[in-house]
Amino acid sequence: MSQALNNPGGGGPHRDYGAMADSTPEVSFAAAGGSSGFSPTEFMSLSEDIGHNITAIHSSTKQLEKQLKLIGTPKELPNLREKVHTINTKCNDRVQTTSQDLQRLQAVVRHGDRQQKLQLEKLTREFHGVVEKYSNLQRRISSAMRQTLQQAQEFARETAEANDRAEFLGQQRWELARLQQEHDMLGDRQRQVEQIESDIIDVNQIMTQLSGLVHDQGQQMDFIENSIEQTAANVEDGTSELAKASRSRQSYRRKILILLVIAVIIGLIVTGVIVAKLNS
Repeated sequence: MSQALNNPGGGGPHRDYGAMADSTPEVSFAAAGGSSGFSPTEFMSLSEDIGHNITAIHSSTKQLEKQLKLIGTPKELPNLREKVHTINTKCNDRVQTTSQDLQRLQAVVRHGDRQQKLQLEKLTREFHGVVEKYSNLQRRISSAMRQTLQQAQEFARETAEANDRAEFLGQQRWELARLQQEHDMLGDRQRQVEQIESDIIDVNQIMTQLSGLVHDQGQQMDFIENSIEQTAANVEDGTSELAKASRSRQSYRRKILILLVIAVIIGLIVTGVIVAKLNS
């Protein structure tokens, strides 16, 4: 199972973010460092890592869905809760790392083109979707485990009361040892359920940060589109002005040519008059 978590889909080599963690998961959105220019290599590397982790989170969610179907059934094995906790821990680490990579990618594409900004927006929305589904599934599993635990505890209390009466009558003393064992198992089970409840990520924090990220990207895209439209309008206006200038120059040249022709005609007339007077 760990192999499937670390490399779902059989893709190429990627960073593995499946390290175990004992504390309640918190997603950090540290500010990404500045960049003096666009790096195609870093853009491709971050995009591939983010895409790989989105696929891995989706794969982990599928595995949790299978475990959810077993809770409260005869097929629920004692190691199911430990298996769920392991999946949660690895997936929570992926969520945290991917959110940080998205922050870094946002800084990188500030110097990129429109297509790369669209790629960032696409990855952000995909991450938003898989994290929301994963977090909702975590809550469903926690609720189901808490419910079955409460049912088991209620059954244990009823059994304890029955055995208390049996002990008073001096019967079924062997039941006491079994009851104590079940009590200890319920204590371990409760600790595991509480551990799984602590695995639930703070999806509200992630969604708030991602919503801000998507909003910023939307504003950037609107700015780019407005800039493109403004540039197109400026080009059109410039072309119109050039056409007007060209027509104006042609009209000016035509006027100069007409004036020259008139001047030549007047000069010929004056010359003719002067020659006629001299001859007379």
